[in-house]
Amino acid sequence: MLSVEEARDRILADLRPVAVEVVALAEAWGRVSAAPVHARLTQPPADVSAMDGYALRAADGAEGAELDVIGSAPAGHPFAGAVGPGQTVRIFTGSVVPAGADAILLQEDATRIGDRVRVNEAVRAARHIRRAGQDFAAGDAVVPAGRRLSARDIGLAAAANHPWLVAHRRPRVAVLATGDEIALPGEPIPPGGIVSSNSHALAALIRAAGGTPLVLPVAADDPAAIGAAADAVAGVDLLVTTGGASVGDHDLVISALSARGLNVDFWQIAMRPGKPLVFGWLGSPGAGVPMLGLPGNPVSALVCSVLFLLPALARLSGLPPAPPPVTEAVLGAAVPANDLRADHLRATLHEDPEGRLVATPFPVQDSAMLRRLALADGLVLRAPHAPALPAGAAVRVIRLDRLGV
Repeated sequence: MLSVEEARDRILADLRPVAVEVVALAEAWGRVSAAPVHARLTQPPADVSAMDGYALRAADGAEGAELDVIGSAPAGHPFAGAVGPGQTVRIFTGSVVPAGADAILLQEDATRIGDRVRVNEAVRAARHIRRAGQDFAAGDAVVPAGRRLSARDIGLAAAANHPWLVAHRRPRVAVLATGDEIALPGEPIPPGGIVSSNSHALAALIRAAGGTPLVLPVAADDPAAIGAAADAVAGVDLLVTTGGASVGDHDLVISALSARGLNVDFWQIAMRPGKPLVFGWLGSPGAGVPMLGLPGNPVSALVCSVLFLLPALARLSGLPPAPPPVTEAVLGAAVPANDLRADHLRATLHEDPEGRLVATPFPVQDSAMLRRLALADGLVLRAPHAPALPAGAAVRVIRLDRLGV
């Protein structure tokens, strides 16, 4: 059996980012930029006031001085003249500083008497003035290529005067659940059947990761039904199946899809939960449709999705190949020695009074307990043959609360 790291490397090896397209700024959130965004203007375009008050010459701003108010400069309406000796212009936050002025007298430090203003606190040159280009200049690269676009990036691109951005399109992912025993939520449950949660959970995870899910009808344990799914995935960027991947008479996914051109790269990983995981290509590697076969167990399917599906979606979206980010923590409870498989303990997280992140694994780690996974904040990583550890020992954690899943 492969290690988790080797399996992930093999999944990512031949994946390539999906195509690039031009999208409206309003549709760019969550996508990965495919080209740098260069500012189309300078921001601010001129020296502007950072405060409400009066624009004047610093030389005239001694405490007790009185100045003539010669005009006003509301934001968007610059003063057309120039400030001379003994003069000032009423100004507001964001207003262009008039020619001749080099300081701002704060509104609360001034006393207005008709058309004159008394300086109650001396001003300093350049104080409360935002210089032209202080934020960015025309031509600056304000958003790099290969960046998952956040709300902050969208705002910055808008400020740089870009109504459109060049980004990778959202990966299209087909989701196929298999099994005679599967019923969709709200449907009649057959004898010995279970309600399917995998399709819905995976669709939500795919959306959270920037992809577009295509949920296929549940396929019965029949080679023809499963094989027909291969005909429905033309044009998708990834096929994800759940169920039918372990050892048994009714585990038909590999055989059914192999008859439709599936080339299996590997099957089974030395991990818990999630040993029966399959990866291959419908067609030639790098040119066909990649297929990730997840276990049918809901907890196993979601843990495997964190370890393998999220990195695959990130790569398809245009990001460099990378494992999920890992954080250092200390154990909140002792854990026993591990066996030959890498373990992923569902755990709650909190900060102790010393500011340390504390990971407390649930005492029961049964992979059938989906509620425990929903309550977990992270996965404590345990290497094969790791020794028993006491509370307070250092461990590595994948933070589920930071992955949006």
